[in-house]
Amino acid sequence: MSQFFQFETDFATTLRCIPMTVRYKLDRCGVKLKLHHWNHLTADERRVLLDTHCATEAETQAYRSLLHQFVQAHLDETPADLPIESHPDWADLSTIPESVQEQGNSLGVALTTGQWAGLTSLQRFVLIKLSRSSHENANFLPALREFHLV
Repeated sequence: MSQFFQFETDFATTLRCIPMTVRYKLDRCGVKLKLHHWNHLTADERRVLLDTHCATEAETQAYRSLLHQFVQAHLDETPADLPIESHPDWADLSTIPESVQEQGNSLGVALTTGQWAGLTSLQRFVLIKLSRSSHENANFLPALREFHLV
């Protein structure tokens, strides 16, 4: 898995924003890491969070603990824990979330369930995040292109 998507290259070297791979891990381990928290971490700590695995139950717990330690050390606070979804939308191969369909339709792109199922869970996660109304959506089309959907 590449650590950065092409649409993230403008901040990849500085890690000034939270990369999608880290955001994916945050959802997997149930931690609400704010950009404010991220910006207080050292470059080495950000790199550790980018490089550390978060797939198995043990890795997920270790990742959550590491996040808490890093933020606590810099800000004397702990990031909020969030419930971990047992069946997140990005894990469902058969149903394209409405936000993704709507954002695609607004760009003249109608995704099929076959295309959706052909994506990795990280790619599905990215499209969901980039399609939410709380997001500026500027990278949705570049992500579609990068994932060879247009």
